[in-house]
Amino acid sequence: MTIGKVLDQMSSRFSGREALIDLSSNIRLSYQEFKEKVDSLAKGLIQLGLRKGDHVALWAPNRWEWIVTQFALAKMGAVLMSVDIHCQPHQLEYLLQHSDSKALIMTEGLKGSEYLEMIHHLLPELKKVSLEVFSSQKFQELKHLILISDRKIKGMHPWKEILEKGETLSDSLLVEQERSIHDEEVITLLYTSGTTGSPKGVMSTHFGLIQTNWASSENQRLTEKDRLCLSVPLSHMFGCICVTLAAILRGATLIIPSETFDPERILEAIEKERCTAIYGSPSAFLSLMESPSYRKTDFRMLPTGIMGGAQCPIEVMKRVVEEMKAREIVIGYGLTESSSWITMTRPEDPLELRVSTVGKALPGVELKIVDPSTGEEVTRGTTGEICARGFNMKGYYKMPLATARTIDPSGWLHTGDLGYLDDKGYLRITGRLKEVINKGGEVIYPSEVEEILFSHPKISNVQVFGVPDKVKGEELAAWIKVKEGEELKEEEIFNFCKERLPPSHIPRYFKFVKEFPMTPLGKIQKFKMRDMAIKEYKLE
Repeated sequence: MTIGKVLDQMSSRFSGREALIDLSSNIRLSYQEFKEKVDSLAKGLIQLGLRKGDHVALWAPNRWEWIVTQFALAKMGAVLMSVDIHCQPHQLEYLLQHSDSKALIMTEGLKGSEYLEMIHHLLPELKKVSLEVFSSQKFQELKHLILISDRKIKGMHPWKEILEKGETLSDSLLVEQERSIHDEEVITLLYTSGTTGSPKGVMSTHFGLIQTNWASSENQRLTEKDRLCLSVPLSHMFGCICVTLAAILRGATLIIPSETFDPERILEAIEKERCTAIYGSPSAFLSLMESPSYRKTDFRMLPTGIMGGAQCPIEVMKRVVEEMKAREIVIGYGLTESSSWITMTRPEDPLELRVSTVGKALPGVELKIVDPSTGEEVTRGTTGEICARGFNMKGYYKMPLATARTIDPSGWLHTGDLGYLDDKGYLRITGRLKEVINKGGEVIYPSEVEEILFSHPKISNVQVFGVPDKVKGEELAAWIKVKEGEELKEEEIFNFCKERLPPSHIPRYFKFVKEFPMTPLGKIQKFKMRDMAIKEYKLE
């Protein structure tokens, strides 16, 4: 089974049901209409000269054309390379060069024409060439630039015209190409954030992506009657695979409330479109809860969803279950390198398990915990590095050494995360291997301190991390976001910690902040906070 065949099957079974709704563009497509647009775009791209195995970069916010393009590429066997919507010129240059992209499909930008300005800066020759003879010394593999816009820009193919051209072409053009696609072939090339070294391109297959998301959608109990609110970026695996592919696998409806994360419009979509599932990181859910419209939103149709991307504090999960009525929401843990999910809690799990663990391994996935220093498997209940085997990536594109460091000869993916398995096989994450704090020889997991601080009634969010210390090696720093309308002083929070934490676990540095540095997916970037704290406290 390939992703293209999945769409064919679902459009045949649910042809008249809604597949995709884009509220910003006022677009509503049934499964039959969605498939027709996908097929037409795929044929148009083939006519343009793209072939099976070609890498195609896609740079756009959340909109219906993104998803049509994603499935069109899957249908023709091209490889999707997504570009973050907040990508900077040096990052775009690296991605296009390293990925050997044959085409770049893009919008004009988020606030105007900033994407166009950036591409003209990187490709100054673009204004001087015709479409037929486009070539670049800097990007030698890049042959086509395609613009999703009503405007026509010199040197760029209009996306809409490629779609319309495909409508006039014979289906045999696509059928022949589809027959040659195998489920073990690479279909996505998604780059990691690159917090250490250069970003790495993760190569995932049809088979791996379908297997993990079939299991996760089964666990969520999704059916064709579900309506999924797409509130996470399509440019990351959480959006374009964990939500989008899961929806299509079940014949469910995908609803795009806005181009970027907008709490007001997400809450409006949940109520007006009767969404049954919501997805995001704990920080994203907190943002929804802080919105002025939160208390007025009707959540009665919203039983499920996934919270992932970071450890979930118990107070956040309680509010999601009790206030947002998402009583069947689950916690998921996974990596781009594992073709998305590795573990997930079950809807029937008690709340305590859904906040203290990230669930059990999905069907077809094996888990083990190893001692990071020896690589030997440890006993149940002992903390070590989390390793997974099942539907892992084929490797990092053009990075064999990095691949070998991440996936060992026996096929185990070394995640870099720390945790332990309890006696029932539930995985409990204690932190990142790189984020463990070593204070005077004592190992401290930030999550232990964060969980205590989260129980303070005035605290909305808190992040604990290590900073250098000349005497003890490392000390603890805590950045705290106070709930709206509340006041909190450092002395009060220090005394709170003193009553509940051992002396070694009490942060030395406290800071009250309004926001945290985050990825577009809503994952808090502790490495940036550490760098900022080192400068602020003059610890260099």
